[in-house]
Amino acid sequence: MPSTRQNIVAASLLAADFAAFADEVSAVEKAGIDWLHIDVMDGHFVPVMAITAPTVAALRPRTKLPLDVHLMIENPSAHIADFAKAGADCLTIHLEADCHAHRTLTEIRRLGIKSGLALNPGTPLSQAEPLLHLCDVLLIMTVNPGFGGQKFLHDQVPKIAAARELIDTKFTASNEARPLISIDGGINPETAAICRSAGADVYGAGSAIFAAEQHQYAARIAGIRGE
Repeated sequence: MPSTRQNIVAASLLAADFAAFADEVSAVEKAGIDWLHIDVMDGHFVPVMAITAPTVAALRPRTKLPLDVHLMIENPSAHIADFAKAGADCLTIHLEADCHAHRTLTEIRRLGIKSGLALNPGTPLSQAEPLLHLCDVLLIMTVNPGFGGQKFLHDQVPKIAAARELIDTKFTASNEARPLISIDGGINPETAAICRSAGADVYGAGSAIFAAEQHQYAARIAGIRGE
């Protein structure tokens, strides 16, 4: 069975103007963005703090776009119910932050939303393989998490390609839906093209979109899609 590839662009709101947050969301929605990627940071798993469940809840009635919530936090299982209630459509946890990731991914799905598993650059793909059947999204970090505006780590491209091969092989004989391969960090039209060739489905982009004027967002998004 051939791979069914997606070409989804997710706007990483960490790079948006927080003083005009609702306006930024409206602008990228009008520009044709597919998802909104929301980074949640606790100041422990990563050095900085950003966005909480009440922020997600405040955003939910302002858009119909999928809210892709990336939990860069310790002990994520203690918070998934709050973010599900706030309106997240997908919750992604870090394998490195949860020693009971199997249970947490199962619980996310039980709450009726999509589940995601993120891997830091230093975490091998092999550690995610036993959990792929519980994932709707496999997020491969192409920077070390915690800060926006970092440079893309080209040494993660082989991991993307290996994930593509693994998922296509593992799910060929299964009726289960294949996890989407998402990438996050240093994404612009050039690096998105590299990741697309390696097999990615979802491209999280922050400064590559929000560093422009709002009237340029549509062109920036199209560039990341390779259009």
